[in-house]
Amino acid sequence: MSKGINWRFLLIVAFLLLSVVYITPTLVSKMPSWWTGILPKEKIHLGLDLQGGSHLIMEVDTPKAVEGALDLIATDLEDSLAAQTLRFKRIAREGGDKVKMTLYDKATAETVQAIIKKKYPEMDLLPQFEEGGFTVIQLKMNEKVASDRKDKSVSQALETIRNRIDQFGVSEPIIAREGLTNIVVQLPGIKDPKRAIELIGKTARLEFKLVDENVNAALATPGSIPEDDELLMEKRTDQTTGAVTETPLVVKKKAIITGDLLTDAQVRIDSQFNQPYVSIEFNSTGARLFDQITAANVGKRFAVVLDSTIYSAPVIRERISGGSAQISGSFTDKDAADLSIVLRAGSLPAPVKIIQNVTVGPSLGQDSIRKGLMAGAIGVLLVVIFMAVYYKVCGLVANYGMVLNILFLMGALAALGATLTLPGIAAIVLLVGISVDSNVLIFERIREELRLGKPPIAAVDAGYDKAFLTIMDSHVTTLITAAVLFQFGTGPVKGFAVSLSLGIIINLFSSLVATKVVFDFALSRMNVKRLSI
Repeated sequence: MSKGINWRFLLIVAFLLLSVVYITPTLVSKMPSWWTGILPKEKIHLGLDLQGGSHLIMEVDTPKAVEGALDLIATDLEDSLAAQTLRFKRIAREGGDKVKMTLYDKATAETVQAIIKKKYPEMDLLPQFEEGGFTVIQLKMNEKVASDRKDKSVSQALETIRNRIDQFGVSEPIIAREGLTNIVVQLPGIKDPKRAIELIGKTARLEFKLVDENVNAALATPGSIPEDDELLMEKRTDQTTGAVTETPLVVKKKAIITGDLLTDAQVRIDSQFNQPYVSIEFNSTGARLFDQITAANVGKRFAVVLDSTIYSAPVIRERISGGSAQISGSFTDKDAADLSIVLRAGSLPAPVKIIQNVTVGPSLGQDSIRKGLMAGAIGVLLVVIFMAVYYKVCGLVANYGMVLNILFLMGALAALGATLTLPGIAAIVLLVGISVDSNVLIFERIREELRLGKPPIAAVDAGYDKAFLTIMDSHVTTLITAAVLFQFGTGPVKGFAVSLSLGIIINLFSSLVATKVVFDFALSRMNVKRLSI
């Protein structure tokens, strides 16, 4: 065997062994312990259409993100004015695009306007006016800024949802943006879709608010409470009966601390009552604020509010330093685990609603796999028969290249931990045709050279050389198409593009190198007078 054949032969054997090693965990359900310790255990994952699961289309309520930003601006202006001892009656968001500031005098209004221009140059300052003896200043969010805020809220929601799904433990989820406000989520093989949907869609806005003890919550209505208060419900679950009761509480609208300052949230068990609670850790800023707030409000009730529902409202007994706190509220183990997940992943910048929810059963996926494999097997068999009949012994060489192509492709998919979808199976079947198509081009060139009277070795070399550029051109153009599909496609289209791209690259090797080795070996070792082609 010549030196050139040697290295090519060793390369093919190496790729073949690697493919078998990587594809084995996919084909064998339970691997021995020695294998998992030293050899790859990654496998080909099945997509939603093959193993069942949930397909969701979620719409982000982007105007709420703008409202949230305005609420933060209003709170920040309150703090800034209070720090400079500037008197004001009320600062609050008005509608969906303005912040209204009600001041006692015009002199204060001039100072406030200067503060606003410095801190929020992107906000439009509307002309001030008088209302009921007070001076009113209004800020309006610029249209471009509001549009950017809405766009960022969708991107942030996508990342938050991705973090929650990762912590929930779904294998190979597909999460992608669709249009201006929608997010597509595919959860293949999920066992509890209802719980996952609840977890994904929870806004998880965590706030700590002081309870207004001066208002009788039992008699309070939304219209009878002070303007800076709000009426919320405290939720309690009976551990024995599972019954949920709600008690009204009046709390301050302004949140003293929010969940944005958290660094961690974990489920713990109360040793006294043997009930789960969520232990939370604040960052340095949150720890400092929590320390100051608890020191200034000893003896008062502190409500822990999640998505406008009070989970607990304990009395602050003493100053709490160190940046640790706990959320308790008659949780079940599942409720506490879900709450810790959403707090760790962060709150959504705006509420999301599910506008489409499709569940694919695993039986439908099994049927798809069976039909896909049957179609693939029939396609491969027909191609094998055609090549063997039409190109005789050389056709068998093309079939050998096709088998290598499929083995290498499956090994590559397994090594990358790729997700195989039904369109991905279609791409593999398509690659069977592409594989032999390359050999057809080569064989027709070889036939032309043989007709010119060249000996077999020279005819084979010339056939491969002359077909090389044609094969490269066709493969590169197909690869560009696959890249575009991967870049702009979603879900199943991406699955098709991944399988097609890998197959195109692998086919170049199998058709130009792997099959050429067989010809070189046979022609150099045997006295071939006539090619069977």
